[in-house]
Amino acid sequence: RTKDPALEGLDLSSWRVAANGAEAVLQSTITGFAERFRPCGFDPKIMRPVYGLAENSVGLAFPQVDREPLAERIDRDIFSRTGEAVPAPRDAADPLEFMVCGQPLPGHEIRIVDAAGRELDERREGDIEFRGPSSTQGYYRNPEATKTLFHGDWLRTGDKGYLVKGEVVISGREKDTIVRAGRNIYAAQLEAAVYEVIGIRKGCVAIFGYPNKASGTEDLVVLAETRIEDPAGREALEKAVNRAVIESIGEPPDQVVLAPPHTVLKTSSGKIRRAATRQVYERGGHNAKRPPVWVQFARLIGASIGPHLMTLARTIRGYGYAGYWWLMAAIFGLTTWLVISLLTNRRFGQNFTRILCRAFLVAVGARVRVEGLEHLASGDGHGPTVIVANHTSFVDGVMLYAALPGSFRFVAKNSLAKSPWSGPFLRNLGTLFVERFDPAKGLADSDRVLESIRAGEITVVFPEGTFGRMPGLLPFRMGAFSNAVEAGARVVPVALRGGRSMLRSGSWFPRHSELALVIGESCTTDQTGWDGAIDLRDQARKQMLLHTAEPDLKFETGEIEKLKPRS
Repeated sequence: RTKDPALEGLDLSSWRVAANGAEAVLQSTITGFAERFRPCGFDPKIMRPVYGLAENSVGLAFPQVDREPLAERIDRDIFSRTGEAVPAPRDAADPLEFMVCGQPLPGHEIRIVDAAGRELDERREGDIEFRGPSSTQGYYRNPEATKTLFHGDWLRTGDKGYLVKGEVVISGREKDTIVRAGRNIYAAQLEAAVYEVIGIRKGCVAIFGYPNKASGTEDLVVLAETRIEDPAGREALEKAVNRAVIESIGEPPDQVVLAPPHTVLKTSSGKIRRAATRQVYERGGHNAKRPPVWVQFARLIGASIGPHLMTLARTIRGYGYAGYWWLMAAIFGLTTWLVISLLTNRRFGQNFTRILCRAFLVAVGARVRVEGLEHLASGDGHGPTVIVANHTSFVDGVMLYAALPGSFRFVAKNSLAKSPWSGPFLRNLGTLFVERFDPAKGLADSDRVLESIRAGEITVVFPEGTFGRMPGLLPFRMGAFSNAVEAGARVVPVALRGGRSMLRSGSWFPRHSELALVIGESCTTDQTGWDGAIDLRDQARKQMLLHTAEPDLKFETGEIEKLKPRS
């Protein structure tokens, strides 16, 4: 709406970040804004689609500052039918477009759950929930609303969406609230006002927002059923509906659509299905002739039963796979534990474990796709080797044993050595244990790891030290890189993918997932001491971020770059 005279002398070249999150963020809005203010020095790359809500002190997700606005083009038919966000082909005629709104701010987490509260995989639409230090404790003097807000320690946002590479994409609102010029318009209340217009079928009005590509905003659409057919009567009815809306919210709707009876879709209990009615409007179905009553009745039954049957089938399939997964885990895990705990030959134990890990993954339909094995080839002049891998799940060890050739030794926390179940098993596999909380003992353990590296044994370390449920590479501990510098060893980064989706932290419900392991190029350094360790860490981290395609959570715990230890 800005007129040309208002642009005279306007200089936007110093604008660094433009956060766009007040309403539904549309691609057309971002493009239109950039084109309008480009002559004033506005850089299109600084526009940031963000996501937040009052229940989290507004801010929740934000994209990387140095990335251009990213849009998802999704197959409309698949998404509307299954909720799976499948990228649309380049030549798709009418894809859905959603803006990627970034990853959670440090300390915060976002998850997507289905109607039963089970967490969904990436690219599956569901209800958005979050938790973090900025979240509310509840609504002021409203215990009933507060009770419905929480799902355990997670907060319900009321929004629908999905995750892609750890970033959140908003697909719609669970409740049919229309945001218009910064105001919330509650469809049910406005529909009640339209019901009072003589000539409108009571209980047969749907009000929803619809994107206006020309203006980059949402139009307010009133779709109302009527039996009036003569043009003069319909014109008068449209004016009456306009007046009713103006009296309710102080402004007219953008469109009033008068439709024949049975256009507005409802649930079996009589509730308005606004999202489904909007799709009818989008396809032009409000102008179509009505089929016979018995056909409508059959369609209604099919529409009601079909989704429930699909949900039931997915639930049964999910529980069936989870049960089968744990059965296989028990069989292969117990067999491996018994054999390795009783035998002390490390080379035999590792080969036996490798065979059973591969067999287990095949049994659960999750073979590991391996890339870059040539980077581990011996005789390349690099000498001792330290492998560093990102940590995603309890299945990481299985993936590494199944994929890595030869003999190697894991470095694990000392608490595992004290367990009567894991201690003998891991020792017989050659695991090196490190004390994390006793500095003196930890230093002695680190020296043993250093001796092993100098002796030419390949060591495998998870430098993150732990794993979380959210995608992202956490800060690295420096032990592996310091040892590599002292031993003159190369560092080989390994990127694990898929384990987090298969068995997420905090959940014992496994899901079918594609697994991959990418071995990066060797990292070496000419520097010594702490500077050399920092150099190796940065090289390895860069490759891991590239191959995992996960966000960088380097500063999630407040790590200070190149903080040197005191002597």
